[in-house]
Amino acid sequence: MSQSFRQPDILEIARAEGKVMVEDLACRFNVTVQTIRRDLAELANAGKLERVHGGAILPSGVTNILYEERRRLNESAKTAIGRACAAAIPEKCSIFLDIGTTTEAVARALIDHRNLMVVTNNMNVARILSANPECEIVLAGGALRRSDNGLVGHLTARAIENFKFDHAILGCSALDEDGDMLDFDIQEVLVGQTLLKRSRDVMLVADTSKFHRSAPVRIGSLRDVDHVFTDAPLPAPLSARCADWGTRVHVAAPWP
Repeated sequence: MSQSFRQPDILEIARAEGKVMVEDLACRFNVTVQTIRRDLAELANAGKLERVHGGAILPSGVTNILYEERRRLNESAKTAIGRACAAAIPEKCSIFLDIGTTTEAVARALIDHRNLMVVTNNMNVARILSANPECEIVLAGGALRRSDNGLVGHLTARAIENFKFDHAILGCSALDEDGDMLDFDIQEVLVGQTLLKRSRDVMLVADTSKFHRSAPVRIGSLRDVDHVFTDAPLPAPLSARCADWGTRVHVAAPWP
């Protein structure tokens, strides 16, 4: 396969799986690892990928990946995480669902739950759960962010302060080695920080692509979270910290 055909396929694999590894790509395309390294170097120079040890990931920095790309990124992993998180949420409770494509996967897995009160600042979540007649839906008003149909800012945070949720399901854009949850939008972070104070049980949903990304604004620490739902074990040092903090880590089985 020529370089001109190979590189777009490499980008599609990165969007679907969150990262690409040199040896895996060499096997897929039946070329040498040196050839793949040249491809990744060219894609990185063009700003389309970011090199990491042994491979590459989608670029991060001070702006988030476009919503449609995030939606496709690690889609099967997000489905598995959504189902695992929803299985831990009982019926007859109040929950908050945050902005994010993984929290939307949780919403899809809650379609058959009964007697739920769901508060959300994610209009996509409200649309998904409108198919569940046993679910009362409350939108936390705020400024509409058209890029992902999220409601953010001080109005949203003030609305959340009127509640005390049984469960809050949060997402983040990045998770660093110290266990800090990070995001790009200060207005969205304000909402997340308010939720940490107004919830009895906090659940973070984050696929492994978040382990390889960075973002500039801190939401809080996994110390502040009761459960983490992900699709692969955390790095050993972070896993040990979670054990010390009493933060339970749940690794979801892959979803076909």
